[in-house]
Amino acid sequence: MKLFGLADCNNFYCSCERVFHPDLRGKPVVELSNNDGCVVARSEESKRLGIKMGVPFYQVKDLLEKNGVAVFSSNYNLYGDMSRRVMSMLSSFFPQIYVYSIDEAFLDLSEFDDVEYIAELSRKAVKSINKGVGIPVSLGVAPTKTLAKMASVYAKKHKGYEGVCFIDTDEKREKALKLFPIKDVWGIGRKHSKKLEYHGVETAWDF
Repeated sequence: MKLFGLADCNNFYCSCERVFHPDLRGKPVVELSNNDGCVVARSEESKRLGIKMGVPFYQVKDLLEKNGVAVFSSNYNLYGDMSRRVMSMLSSFFPQIYVYSIDEAFLDLSEFDDVEYIAELSRKAVKSINKGVGIPVSLGVAPTKTLAKMASVYAKKHKGYEGVCFIDTDEKREKALKLFPIKDVWGIGRKHSKKLEYHGVETAWDF
């Protein structure tokens, strides 16, 4: 079975700041756009406070101060450097790597024919990057890139996966699709999902 991987850095901008401010681990953090006009990144703790992506800073300033949220202006030079470090380490484990964005990369795992070995290598890569660079990474593995991206979301959401989730059987695929909201499917997004939901398509399985 040909498999693909998708490595995704968790809350990348916030994680980069935490590398240099370790006291902020486990605490709410947000990043602002270049002119400090709006929120462009949030830690999980900030998301739980109800802070939305893209919301103007002035609208949530009091909420941020009240909850002791650490606020940073975007530092793209830093994020670019940290991204290169992550991708370099990732390529040392997986030779065929395709950088998709500053915090994501697809992995072509076709040269590996042992699923157990891929799982072991994936767990080792995630742990090594977290320890060596300080950036937590979620890695999803599946027969297609879309499913691999979906698996990375599950790896991020559920700590039991320890950063690595496989969707490599029909049973796992069906379960994953039935639990996955249509709006979160790669390439669909919120705009198209509203039309699909209107017609009763609420999950990836429905689609």
